[in-house]
Amino acid sequence: MKADLHCHTKLSDGSLGIEDLIALAKKRELDTIAITDVDCLAATVRGKIIGERYGINVIQGVEISSTDSKSGKLVPILCYLSDMPDRLEGLCYKNSLARKKAAHITMLKTAKRFPITTEFIIKCATGSTNIFPCHIMQALMESGFTTSFYSELYNELFTKGTPESIVMEPKFPDIDEVINAIHEAGGIAVAAAPYKYDVVDCIDRLIENGIDGIEVWHPSADEEQQAQLKKLATKNKLLMTGGSDFRGMYNTQSLTVGDYGTPEDALSKLMGYKAKQKRLAKKAQKAAAQAAE
Repeated sequence: MKADLHCHTKLSDGSLGIEDLIALAKKRELDTIAITDVDCLAATVRGKIIGERYGINVIQGVEISSTDSKSGKLVPILCYLSDMPDRLEGLCYKNSLARKKAAHITMLKTAKRFPITTEFIIKCATGSTNIFPCHIMQALMESGFTTSFYSELYNELFTKGTPESIVMEPKFPDIDEVINAIHEAGGIAVAAAPYKYDVVDCIDRLIENGIDGIEVWHPSADEEQQAQLKKLATKNKLLMTGGSDFRGMYNTQSLTVGDYGTPEDALSKLMGYKAKQKRLAKKAQKAAAQAAE
């Protein structure tokens, strides 16, 4: 069984629509994918329906932005298999609003430096629930100021602390709030791409706050780093997941759906995780009741 549990659509910072993504997954002979748009649950129902038509199991997912208050780092957390995803709508809306405020300032900075309008940037983000750096870069590409998304210009504009930086970072809730919200919605919380976001040093705090798993197989982690994440997950009895972080033409490197994924045994553990947790909770309750007698 092939499973890519980290895919984005044009509803957030991907370039493909839901059906185009699922059709590509079918061509790639995948059995399972998860649509994990950033702070956006809009693909939840439609993704499942279209997936059934293509014979693809589409797992309900979302990538929720959080911040580690101690380090100030962005810590995206993947949520899977939520029983009540509607309970996450408020958190996603809050994050989306923070992104919109930051994006507005970023667009104004862009328009001040380059002869393009904020309206044109918004046009490049048509279909998305927000404005992401890839949409700003697309506007600059279409206006002839660069020939690629991730060029030297991108590094100048979106590297924090550089003189040319236009970065305005949104304020997201702390990791404990996000993990608690995911659990209250009946979901499974997985730390996304620790090496991509340079948050390996935050994993201990994530574990303290009840994280359920770590994304081990990801384009940002080489074999040695994957081995380190596996060791960390095994030591702390955490789930392990994997995915390509697919964004279509907005990918930071050449890859497609299924190039990175979750092994069958790890997928089985993810799918059976909540049932196992319920069994353990019942067993603990029974043991506590017997001890009290």
